[in-house]
Amino acid sequence: MNLILLGPPGAGKGTQSQELAARRGLIQLSTGEMLRAAVKAGTEIGRKAEAVMKSGGLVSDDIVIGIIADRIDQPDCAKGFILDGFPRTLAQAAALDRLLVSKTRKLDGVIEMRVDDAALVDRISGRSACAKCGAGYHDSHKRPKTAGVCDVCGSTEFTRRADDNAETVGKRLMAYYRETSPLIGYYFAKGVLHTVDGMAPIGEVTKQIEGVLKSLAAA
Repeated sequence: MNLILLGPPGAGKGTQSQELAARRGLIQLSTGEMLRAAVKAGTEIGRKAEAVMKSGGLVSDDIVIGIIADRIDQPDCAKGFILDGFPRTLAQAAALDRLLVSKTRKLDGVIEMRVDDAALVDRISGRSACAKCGAGYHDSHKRPKTAGVCDVCGSTEFTRRADDNAETVGKRLMAYYRETSPLIGYYFAKGVLHTVDGMAPIGEVTKQIEGVLKSLAAA
């Protein structure tokens, strides 16, 4: 089964991709990780990507598609894959369609994780983590049992990502709606779009996605 997870930054795509990969034997494909792996392996497409990145440029869609093409040919992708973070634009979606046709593969489903913008900004801007063990916390939803002390390791040092603030999150959301949200209509028109409540608790989102996949398997 080949899937795409759609949703703005912070919607939980990575978490749900990992859950799906673990339960169903699918391979989670992150373009960033695939780029780094291709560069490290020294493949032809990896060398092209490395040259672009060293020059400070942005890796082209053609290179990213080439890396995806190489990756889905690997034996571990035989059962299927989950694309997390790609495609981001209509041009990338069209290029992905052409690639899958050339590989005699198809998308079984595109799952949109729909969110409430204001709640998402609060979710992301309130995040922090223990600097020692990495345990995650939130200013509103998951505070340490003892203020300023990690529940897991007892450390009193916490970190917060520099870009986890309301202003930056708002800009990332605008970029998503400008560049990526048109994919919702694109995949709806193709009859492969399914929507779940991305603001529900993680376990509930997982159940909703499982319901979608069961319906796809029964179709």
